[in-house]
Amino acid sequence: MAVNINAEIVAIGTEILLGEIADTNSVFIARLLRDIGVNLYFMTSVGDNEQRIADSIRIALSRADIVITCGGLGPTIDDMTRQAVALATNRSLEFHQYLLDAIAARFATFRAQMTDNNRRQAYLPYGAIVIENPVGTAPSFIVEQDGKCVISLPGVPREMKFLMNERVVPYLREHYGLGSEIIKAKVLKTAGIGESMLDDQIGTELLEMANPTVGLAAHAGQVDVRITAKASSEPEADEMIGAVEQRIRQRIGSYIFGVDTDRIQDVLVKLLLSSGMRLSVSEIGIDDFVHRAVLDTPSGDRVIADHQHYADLDALNISMGGQGTQSIRELAEITARHSCRDDASVAAIVIVTDPMRDESEDSDGGTAIAVCAKGNMRSRIYGFGGRSEIAASWTTTWAMSMLWQMLSET
Repeated sequence: MAVNINAEIVAIGTEILLGEIADTNSVFIARLLRDIGVNLYFMTSVGDNEQRIADSIRIALSRADIVITCGGLGPTIDDMTRQAVALATNRSLEFHQYLLDAIAARFATFRAQMTDNNRRQAYLPYGAIVIENPVGTAPSFIVEQDGKCVISLPGVPREMKFLMNERVVPYLREHYGLGSEIIKAKVLKTAGIGESMLDDQIGTELLEMANPTVGLAAHAGQVDVRITAKASSEPEADEMIGAVEQRIRQRIGSYIFGVDTDRIQDVLVKLLLSSGMRLSVSEIGIDDFVHRAVLDTPSGDRVIADHQHYADLDALNISMGGQGTQSIRELAEITARHSCRDDASVAAIVIVTDPMRDESEDSDGGTAIAVCAKGNMRSRIYGFGGRSEIAASWTTTWAMSMLWQMLSET
């Protein structure tokens, strides 16, 4: 019978809340939990404050069987996880001399002097199960409480990953009888369609399924459709995912360009090669993001016919003999037609951006994309300009997506 176990991750560190570092630890832990069949419904970030950390742990324990904290196990005064776990579980701290000895021995191997503040790391919540850390100096621990548990891991990624794989996952499998149950996901990558339209075409009956579940995740210029199945074995999960995938492809198959780790530039280059076509890229008022993305793919250099880069619109107008001055969209379309040169073997991507415009300005003329292939033309216009933070990712992905879809339909 399937075991239904829920977990929650609490990432600890003011540097996360300040945006100084990305919380990649929680992503790694989440994937491991998924792989062993543990449900994850919440991920919390909290700063270096003992009371707030304790409150976060209490809340997590109220709705999850497993709470995994990450960070705050170091020797400094702002490393408060040990105290916070003790506070959240109504325990005192207990000193372990052998842990301090182990820390001292590890410092000795580094030929470094251990300072007095490392003594803090030898204090753990009373009754905690010690997780010895052979790859670092921060002892980790498990506190079992009323049939649930709090697992505290260091924030150093290398240490956390080792302890999760070698200590925590075996503990969870044995303690909760997880067996071979797994959670497996497959991502269908779509382009050329917005999230709301995709939601409508997939339909409520699929999006509200309990197992497998179907969810959407929008990115710049593309939307991922994630199918997640919980099963007792990988073949069973694959079968469940396959049945739902078939139904989804029947509804939105023309927009699916790949799966899982596929990138739009990889798929576009393969399509150009199979069609015997080359690509002309023009990027005006913006860096050469499309050109670099294509060259970053296997055989990308084989499909580039030419690349034009102009710092601003005036430079392009001069090169075009003064044409295309009526609107930024017309300028992009004229450039695309010129790049194709009536040659059916050349496709064109053109991005024209006002480099001095940001995304806060409400205007029709911030950025335009035009793609041309085999006599066909498509274009889009955006209000944001080159100073916008989203200009690079949004225009690059949309431009390649538009051309991929155009070539796929012909």
